[in-house]
Amino acid sequence: MTLLLTRGDLETVLEPETCLHALRDGFRTADGVGIAGQRVRTDLPFPGTATALIPGLLPGVPAYTVKVNAKFPAARPALRGVICLHSGTDGALLALMDSATVTAWRTGLAAALGTHLLAGAGAVVGVIGAGAQAELTVRGLGVLRPRGALVVHDTSDDRAAEFAARHGGRVLSCAAEIATAADIVLAATWSREPLLRLHDTRPGQHFTSLGVDEPGKAELAADLLGAALLVVDDRELASRVGVLRAADATLGEIVRGEHPGRTTDTDRTVYAPVGLPWQDLALAWTAYVRAEREGVGRRVDLLA
Repeated sequence: MTLLLTRGDLETVLEPETCLHALRDGFRTADGVGIAGQRVRTDLPFPGTATALIPGLLPGVPAYTVKVNAKFPAARPALRGVICLHSGTDGALLALMDSATVTAWRTGLAAALGTHLLAGAGAVVGVIGAGAQAELTVRGLGVLRPRGALVVHDTSDDRAAEFAARHGGRVLSCAAEIATAADIVLAATWSREPLLRLHDTRPGQHFTSLGVDEPGKAELAADLLGAALLVVDDRELASRVGVLRAADATLGEIVRGEHPGRTTDTDRTVYAPVGLPWQDLALAWTAYVRAEREGVGRRVDLLA
């Protein structure tokens, strides 16, 4: 039997604190698996792309994930797909779950963790791109550290206003205004042109850029990346994207204490993750275990 978990099911069983703990443990231990995750992406004869992440593996978890996504920027939601959770013992399909929900949670909360570990003491948070990933990043960051004022910009005025209302913030008119007002800048967009350049920023700021997960996407200009301590989640996958310079560190190295991260109050820091298969497993396994325990979801026999 296979457990089906919808968006509603996942939002019932996932909580930021537990997921952040699972992700921190993953950054600490994932390199111990010894099998590299793969990210396969292809263009389509339609207005979107197809992406698969395989295999999601973590030490101590007796299962693995395969994720398949359709990414259509003009659609709402823009990302749709499924995560398959398989038994590591016999390959049985333990669960099928909505990938848009898991992806938003693992991306947003991993970004919150990276932001917390790299950002300085400043508390004003700026958001560029008020979508699901930014929502989870702000929620996760609120679990990890006190937050001051929030400012937000989005290409949709309505979406920006709704985001600001949920989080007690205010709307600004452009990305440069966000950088002027904020100590911590979270960018989660589809932009293929830099939204911020070095002259838009000041020493001591932190930037988290989630829009570097596909070739051609770029939120931060080369001069800003060159002036900052650049941290990624995986050097090889980040280098394939082609918009980032060589990274100074990985977040795993910082979690394990192998790199100090920020060392002065005037450092500019950037966290630019591409998203890793083990992160899908970390949250999919968390969701599956709790759903099994609490009777959430619906079981089907796909082999019937």
